[in-house]
Parts: sequence; structure tokens; C-alpha cells
Amino acid sequence: MSEYIEHSPSGTSVGRVEKRFFTVAEADSPLTVESGRALGPVVLAYETCGQLNERADNAVLVLHALTGDSHAAGYYEPGDAKPGWWDIMIGPGKPIDTDRYYVICSNVIGGCMGSTGPSSLDPATGQPYGLTFPVITIGDMVRAQKRLVEHLGVTKLLSVVGGSMGGMQALEWSVRYPDMVRTAVPLATTTKHSALAIAFNEVARQAIMADPNWNGGNYYDGVPPAHGLAVGRMIGHITYLSDEAMRQKFDRRLQDRCENSFVLEEPDFQVESYLRYQGQKFVDRFDANSFLYITKAADYFNLEASHGCGSAVAAFAKAKCRYLVASFSSDWLYPTYQSRAMVQAMKKNGLDVSFVELEAKWGHDAFLLPNARLSGMIARFLDRALVDAAKEDARAL
Repeated sequence: MSEYIEHSPSGTSVGRVEKRFFTVAEADSPLTVESGRALGPVVLAYETCGQLNERADNAVLVLHALTGDSHAAGYYEPGDAKPGWWDIMIGPGKPIDTDRYYVICSNVIGGCMGSTGPSSLDPATGQPYGLTFPVITIGDMVRAQKRLVEHLGVTKLLSVVGGSMGGMQALEWSVRYPDMVRTAVPLATTTKHSALAIAFNEVARQAIMADPNWNGGNYYDGVPPAHGLAVGRMIGHITYLSDEAMRQKFDRRLQDRCENSFVLEEPDFQVESYLRYQGQKFVDRFDANSFLYITKAADYFNLEASHGCGSAVAAFAKAKCRYLVASFSSDWLYPTYQSRAMVQAMKKNGLDVSFVELEAKWGHDAFLLPNARLSGMIARFLDRALVDAAKEDARAL
């Protein structure tokens, strides 16, 4: 998840937004997750922008990445330092135009931004779940989102849009609930984690669990594992950037000094200082156990195993929607060959697929940063989807 959130250079803000909450499962009718455990109550934090039209065919579900939340656009208070995490893409006159589309974004289950997760209180004990919270999957996240979408009066989504782990959710939506999805826009994502991606996540998890303050996940009434979480975030942040981005942003420049300090505890290089800052900033807003659970969910994600008995072609045989797939040339976390493989599987099923590899020097984070070509493609793709939806509705009359 990018730390480069900024206001859009074009379009206007959606303005003030409100975080809301919906209970998707009650204690007496829990959500049974894929691990076999029952979880209830389950609450999702969500935000909406724009208006649902009379035909209820203009809803766009925006799906956040690993450490994101429901706050995709706009602001809570006029003095907020930063807008929502995808404010460059969502708003009046922007690619996901809130004058035309009804935009929904929720925090995933397992998260710590208002949705039920390991920091939530277990009704059976009155204490935070900690590690008694069940292990969850991308599929579990999507099943909970479906209940929210239906609660909001939407029976078929115009589009599901997301990057990174949000792209995984978009892919899951497209094959799990094919009759509810008209189009899907998976960006900088994959149908399954590579060994490299799993390895980085495992090192980050180990950094947290090696922190004595983690205490087996039971730290909510004491000191949190701040150092372990900060290191975990530093590891993850490296994977979001590219060699060129690192070279341009930092190279080997020293931080506030003219020569090496010869002190191990102090950061000599700008890149060291930057990573420490990002790690500390992350600690202030995120829960360590949520990081463990969500990274494991991303590692478990395997679309072809879950829906195609090991075959991506078989998995996408369930899909009915049009796709816009985009990768980025400098993304080494989810490199372009992974996007090409999913596109090939889609096309073998005769699906309508548009694919582009965008030249971008910023690495995996590029999908969160201003890119005129990506913005134009998404705007045109959604415009066509809305026109097609209106024609379909007219034929049904």
C-alpha cells in the first residue's frame, strides 16, 4: 500500500465522507470461514460515494490492498492531512466518476480499520480475539463483501476494481459470483503468490512474532510489538518500490550528514531513514495481528486451486464478465508474466479481455500513483460498461 497518497491533479474531491458499519453475520448466525471456524458477529466498515441510480446498475466496488481501508476517497474533516488512499482515481470528473457511479469500499474482515479482526472483542470472553481469531482467506473477505453489497440494494455490480490484494479480491469476485459482476479491473495483481512473495511476507511475519512484546498475540492490554511491526512494514515497503525508484529517490545519499557516522544504531543513508520513518508511521495506524492474518490470507490465495482444480483456464471458465487487466513494467512483486498468464487463461475461455503493461518506474506502487494512460483506460472501460448495462436493462423491459 502506497505512502504517496495525494490529491488528484484533475477533477474535484468527493468531499466529506462518513465511515459506516454493517453487521454481515450475527452471533447466532455466524459466518463459517474456509478454515471451518464460525465467526460472529462480523462487522464491516464501509464508505460510499455517489448515488445508486434507479436501475441499481452503476455500482462500482473498490477493493483495497494489504494495509488499506474503506477510506478510498474524500476526507472526514476539512483539515485532514490526506484524502482517501485512491483520491486520484475516485471523484467527480475522475476515472471512477462519482457523478455517474455509486462507489462502495469496505475494510476487509481481519482488518483493523473498523471491520471485525483480531483486535475486535470476542463476545465469548469480552477480550480481544488475538490469535483465537480464525485464519481467513480472500474468499472469506469476498463472501462478507457480498452481504454488504446486497444490503446496499445492489444485485449486480457494474465493476469490481482493485490493485494488489484488491486485485485478488476482484478476481475472486469474478469467478465466485459471476452473475453479480459485469466487469472486473484487476491491477498489479496475480492469481496466486509466487514463492518470492510468500517469502517476503513470512520474513515480515517473523519480525513481528520475534518481538517479545508480541506475546503470542496477546498484547492488547500492554505494550504492542511496535519494533517487529515496523520492521515488517519496512520489508514490505521495499517490495513496493523498484530499483530505479530507489535509485532516483535515494541512491546512496547520506541523511543529514556529509560522511559516514561509523555508528551502527544511527541511519547513515537516506533510504535507511525513509524506511524507519515509514515503519514507525505504520505502527501508529495498524495492528500487528491484522498484518499477520491478512498477509497469510494473501499467501493462501490460489484462484486456480480454489476454483479450477489447479487450472487457471478451468477457474476462469466460471467467469462471465469483461476484464481490464493492467500490469506495470517495474513491478517485480507481481511481474507482468503473471498478468499475461491470467489473461491467456481468460482468453482461452472466450472472455472479453483488455490487457496492458504500463511503463512505470515506481514499481508495484505504480497503480496508486497518477498515470494518465491508466486513468483514461479505466474511464473508458467503465463508460462502456455503463452504456452496455443500460442497453441490457432496456432489452429486459
